Amino acid sequence: MNQSFFVFPNIDPIFLQLGPISVHWYGIMYLLGFGFAYWLGVRRAKNSNDVWTPEQVDQLLFNGFFGVVLGGRIGDVFFYNFDRLMIDPLYLFRIWEGGMSFHGGLIGVIIAMIWTSHRQQRSFWQTADFVAPLIPFGLGMGRIGNFINGELWGRVTDVPWAMIFPHVDSLPRHPSQIYQALLEGLALFLLLNFFIRKPRPMGSVAGLFLVGYGIFRFIVEYVREIDPGVNTTTDMITRGQLLSLPMVIGGILIMLIAYKKAK
Repeated sequence: MNQSFFVFPNIDPIFLQLGPISVHWYGIMYLLGFGFAYWLGVRRAKNSNDVWTPEQVDQLLFNGFFGVVLGGRIGDVFFYNFDRLMIDPLYLFRIWEGGMSFHGGLIGVIIAMIWTSHRQQRSFWQTADFVAPLIPFGLGMGRIGNFINGELWGRVTDVPWAMIFPHVDSLPRHPSQIYQALLEGLALFLLLNFFIRKPRPMGSVAGLFLVGYGIFRFIVEYVREIDPGVNTTTDMITRGQLLSLPMVIGGILIMLIAYKKAK
């Protein structure tokens, strides 16, 4: 490993400091993701022949926002930092210290969609199919936020594009945050939005989202550094992969049932 590698730039995670108030890059990335989802959702609502209205999109994304934040935080604490919670129960409420889990956020969004579907008197799968293509852009922004924060780095490697994270050690590592931004963000966004160009059976779009994200996350886990204490008991599969497998299996079943009903 005597070749030159990229070095992680020393980026201040705080974008703007206004007295005691800190505006973090990570928060800005989340706002960009929700802003884009809102713009795209309203745009599609206007072209939905009154199946959706901008007001209904407002309600859906508002509920979804709280589902992501609350579910993501609770999921991170219970899936990855449960030992810390046992020592310090108030850690659950210190959101400003960071820590968001996609799988927890997904559960939060599902609960928000169930509630919103009930309020709007529509099928849950109709709501899920509408929401799914709006999500990947925000996922990609979140991973860029992880990169700016210098967190969730990859495993040691000697690939030409490896990066050294000086605050971790002097070893070249996979920039796994960028991999996830490209796969979970860009690739999944293109896949879903290409898929919906034609009418699809109800539920199939949401199913494809679960399959696509689960596969992409499972792959990246092979090059993402494992956090101490979050592997499974067999050390053969990471916690992220263990949580992604049900997504892939469930997504495939949802798509099979959707197409079977359509026939």
